[in-house]
Amino acid sequence: NRSVEYLDNRISRYSMKMGKCEITGEYLHASDVHCHHYVPKNLGGSDQFQNLRILHKDIHRLIHVKDIEKIKFYLNQLPQNRLILDKINQYRKVCGVEGIDASSLEE
Repeated sequence: NRSVEYLDNRISRYSMKMGKCEITGEYLHASDVHCHHYVPKNLGGSDQFQNLRILHKDIHRLIHVKDIEKIKFYLNQLPQNRLILDKINQYRKVCGVEGIDASSLEE
């Protein structure tokens, strides 16, 4: 179901970012790579190069997930880093998803 434009731009984006997650900066194994539409297609986003982001699959899930328990699970996989959470929340906002307040998740 993916366009040729998406497939080409995904490879180009991955190459430009040298195989690193655009939020964490970590190198990604092939099985961990997800390509995210910064502006979702259902909100007017496109498959253009500038709208795609290369992310670790768990970061990508964290951008979209709304279930509190799943948010906690994915956050526990990450280093405790405010900058990473701020970037995730920026992406969530663009997707129309409420930001994560890590302090409210602590038990």
